[in-house]
Amino acid sequence: MDVRAQISMVFHLDKCIGCHTCSIACKNIWTDRKGAEYMWWNNVETKPGTGYPTKWENQSIYNGGWVKNGNDIGLRGAGKLKGLLNIFHNPNLPVIDDYYEPFTYKYLDLIESPDMDDQPTARPISLITGKPINIKMGPNWDDDMSGTPDYARNDPNMEGLSAAEQEAMFQLEKLAFFYLPRICNHCLNPACVASCPSGAIYKRGEDGVVLINQKVCRAWRMCVTACPYKKSYYNWSTGKSEKCILCYPRIEAGYAPACMHSCVGRIRYLGVLLYDADLINDTASSENEDLINRQLDIILDPFDPKVISAAKANGVADSTITAAQNSPVYKFVKEWGLALPLHPEFRTLPMLFYVPPLLPVMAKLTTVDNTDQSKKMDDRAKYWPDNWLYDTSTEELFSTIEQARMPLKYMANLFSAGDESKIVNVMKKLMAIRMHRRRATVGDISDEKADNMLEQSGYNALTADDIYYLTSLAKFDDRFVIPASHREQAIEMLEFTGDVKGSVGFGFIEKPARGI
Repeated sequence: MDVRAQISMVFHLDKCIGCHTCSIACKNIWTDRKGAEYMWWNNVETKPGTGYPTKWENQSIYNGGWVKNGNDIGLRGAGKLKGLLNIFHNPNLPVIDDYYEPFTYKYLDLIESPDMDDQPTARPISLITGKPINIKMGPNWDDDMSGTPDYARNDPNMEGLSAAEQEAMFQLEKLAFFYLPRICNHCLNPACVASCPSGAIYKRGEDGVVLINQKVCRAWRMCVTACPYKKSYYNWSTGKSEKCILCYPRIEAGYAPACMHSCVGRIRYLGVLLYDADLINDTASSENEDLINRQLDIILDPFDPKVISAAKANGVADSTITAAQNSPVYKFVKEWGLALPLHPEFRTLPMLFYVPPLLPVMAKLTTVDNTDQSKKMDDRAKYWPDNWLYDTSTEELFSTIEQARMPLKYMANLFSAGDESKIVNVMKKLMAIRMHRRRATVGDISDEKADNMLEQSGYNALTADDIYYLTSLAKFDDRFVIPASHREQAIEMLEFTGDVKGSVGFGFIEKPARGI
């Protein structure tokens, strides 16, 4: 058992309000400079939608992630042979139009314009060429546009939904969407690390953060192709690849990453997970239906004496083990079983987990025959038939999981490699907690019904209250459990190995990556 520590995250999607404050905080700190104008290490997408870069989830376009080859896995679009063949021409790289051409406005025209009859305007100007452009795309161009044919209906996760299901999603009275914030997943089996010809990308041993050594990077951009989440970017000014560093200077100082610290909805949680690195290859090579269970199995119990002993033997500090025991991520992912990885079928074993959205409750639209009631609805007739009314009874507010506004198949395509049972299980747990709290605050749900739902979900009232607290009432230190930094160990390692200089050539790594 090779026990290692991994800084991991949970994003609670029911709480995200799509304000993009996280994106702006990250942009101002890390990518507000030449060559990084188009980079959004943290971005927030509307789902259903095509995302950023456009259709990043469609690996038939971008060839990212790993594919299963018999009992093993290989990189889909990178590696020794593929890398050499595509090293000077890579057809699977996203182009600037897949992101967007970054722009600003010529604001001086508003100030220096001479007197004229018309109001002066500030023309958009490309930040790359400096020339006027017509804006066609942006990082959040499809914000709140989930009813549109150009974005929502082209979402790759629509695959497998019947035509009737897709059409139902876009009817006005059923229209629903949610926000999906994304950063680098700092995977246990990162395809970017395995694809780099120069060996510039590595996974830190002390916390699992994936970084790019700017001195060693030679801009082959295989990491951009290999990352199925498209979270590695090419800086056209410096000629280097860049990516989210999980604000490791802040973490080392005991502060939460900028995106997490600034989050208005308080959807983000950060903590330590202990995992068994010996199981990475077998886990990533498992069948699709087993991927999530195997990924959860690789995460170890931080209270198990055997795990603690193996962790200490592997150099994991006592403070890190304590942080793992208090980790909110461990609670959401392992203890409560509420959080799932994004697109586990990419086989990178991402360490960013999501609590799927139950979505706000909505009363059910029902038909009525009462003429008087129909007359009262005349002003709404232009939106829906005038004999439809909202049923606001508790039974209709909390309809069955199968009647969820967002189809289970769509959610399964996002978070469980198409396995709807995993989504149903999480949704039932979320619904049980909601019913339990409804009983406590409103009192219109019987004890028998609330207790029955808790029992079916595997919870009791105490557990439900703990989940409610961490979801709704948690303080900063409850949401971000950051272990003490032990940089003296890293300094000793640098002194022992010597600083890395130059390129290591075409030393491709095609086996699942480990922390070093």
